[in-house]
Amino acid sequence: MRKQKGFSLIELLIVVAIILIIAAIAIPNLLRARMAANESSAASAIRTISTAEVAYYTAYPATGYAVTLNLLGGAQPCVASAAQACLIDNVLALDGFPAGTGKNGYHYANTGTNATYEAAAWPITVNSTGTRDFCSIEDAVVRFLAPAAGADPGAAGCPVLPALSN
Repeated sequence: MRKQKGFSLIELLIVVAIILIIAAIAIPNLLRARMAANESSAASAIRTISTAEVAYYTAYPATGYAVTLNLLGGAQPCVASAAQACLIDNVLALDGFPAGTGKNGYHYANTGTNATYEAAAWPITVNSTGTRDFCSIEDAVVRFLAPAAGADPGAAGCPVLPALSN
């Protein structure tokens, strides 16, 4: 009798089947973890925008609140002014919807007047990049809408949403 070297076809198929079963279990958990990370990033960005709005309002009282995200950002090296306050990351500032392509699976917008503002974030693809919309108004409370509508809730819709707990 000759001694067999290597693996038989059936042994290789069993190993491949085991790898596929493990992948089928792991991939949905990975996608859920990515969505949770996107949502956390979006809520954090809304908090940052709200803080920047208060700072902008304090620094430029004659101007009031910034009516777009572009006014809160600024390219580096940044010199603060009412036209570019250098308060938020320029990547986030330039992502203002509809011009921006999104950041971490979410679209961002900042709308309003000099006396009010509404900052919002919503998933680019609902149930794929996120499951909740986020918004904030002058009271700087981050609110959410679940399940996500996939659109800006608007300044009138934001105050009636539940507050995001820390």
